[in-house]
Amino acid sequence: MSTPPRYRFAPSPTGFFHVGGARTALFNWALARSTGGTFVLRIEDTDEARNKPEWTQGIIDSLAWIGISADDPHFEGPLFQSAYADAHLAAAQRLYEGGHAYYCEMTPDEIQTLAKAEGVTGYAGWSRDLGLGPGAGRVLRFRVPDGATVVRDQVRGEVEFDNSVIEDFVLVRSNGTPVFLLANVVDDMSMGITNVVRAEEHLPNTPKQQLIWQALGHAPPVWAHVPVLVNEQRKKLSKRRDKVALEQYRDEGYLADAMVNYLMTLGWSPGEQEIQPWSVMEQAFRLEDVNLSPAFFDIKKLGAFNGAYIRMMNNDDLGDACLPWLPESWGPEPFRSMVPFIRERLKTLAEAPDAVDFMYASDPEIDDASWDKAFAPDYALPLLRHVAEAYVVCDWDHATLKAVMEELMERFEVKLGKASAATRVAVTGRSVGPPLFEALEVMGRDESLRRLHAALNRLGG
Repeated sequence: MSTPPRYRFAPSPTGFFHVGGARTALFNWALARSTGGTFVLRIEDTDEARNKPEWTQGIIDSLAWIGISADDPHFEGPLFQSAYADAHLAAAQRLYEGGHAYYCEMTPDEIQTLAKAEGVTGYAGWSRDLGLGPGAGRVLRFRVPDGATVVRDQVRGEVEFDNSVIEDFVLVRSNGTPVFLLANVVDDMSMGITNVVRAEEHLPNTPKQQLIWQALGHAPPVWAHVPVLVNEQRKKLSKRRDKVALEQYRDEGYLADAMVNYLMTLGWSPGEQEIQPWSVMEQAFRLEDVNLSPAFFDIKKLGAFNGAYIRMMNNDDLGDACLPWLPESWGPEPFRSMVPFIRERLKTLAEAPDAVDFMYASDPEIDDASWDKAFAPDYALPLLRHVAEAYVVCDWDHATLKAVMEELMERFEVKLGKASAATRVAVTGRSVGPPLFEALEVMGRDESLRRLHAALNRLGG
């Protein structure tokens, strides 16, 4: 009976959670769950100068938001790289004692000077045969063997690296701390990781890590390097240049299900229909189907996904989901009553307050441009008078309110949009917004007439 696979996701707590990391985590999560395996969360926290506890918690919270939670039996962790520091150094010692590593006391400046003099690039193994032992200021380097290293990748097939272009890389720094390459391999060994799925930017390190695995007497894991995410200029997403923090999208009112669905389509397709529930994507996902090309993180398309998920929610659930974005001074009404009429226009939950803020204003602010445009036509003032008069006595439901306006538009020989423009601006303070007659119904007769009369007074009518 084969052992269930163990996948890992190993972020560093040095900032907000990157959407590219979230995509990689979801790929690992889908594979772990669909194969009956385990998803291991390892926090690579050995960079003490940059790590912060709040970043670690941010990773855990962000993963939970997209459905990757410690409550699931497939989840293990978080485990912390710092807890394995002794194992890192013990592995380095084994490599040294086994002849796979040697000490070097050359400084970076000395290496640069000698490389320039000999016309080579980087470190050329000058200390390989000096027989140096450990000492102050010395680094431990891996002795790269002759030949080639073949990385078997589930996404990219077999990728061959000529060992002659891989310099004898550092395993332990001169201050005695292990480098990422060694710590990463030892952690995977210690945690029984069988499958490593990560971004293609790590591929150049893979032959080095595979060599370490083999030198320590272990078969390497199954590798898979998925395409990186790029912006509209087809440049790799950057924290300094692009909007990449998953927490920011969450705080702006994107739905977790929409984000998950969209991220899963970056480099992979769930089929003819992109919008799919997680249960379908989890079972359908295969690394062999992942594209090799960089994936464009299109914020507009994410907005379309989010809008689609918003429209799939029932009115009560959508109202509940929007409440955290409403100002504390607002009550849940009349917002909840307006939800059915604004849902088609929302791309994020955070847009909900702007869609209904006029309902909570005692006197909506009307900018001069909207006012002048609505009331410039000669018919605007007399038509508004007739609207105010008719709305005093008619039934107060949106169908009747619209019918009254349609009757008046025929009398004034204008289309409905122009006929209702003055009423919309007078009542809502804006020239565009949610359906006018539904908003009037929710607002009520008294408040609607009060606003209409205020506009008439402003016009001297």
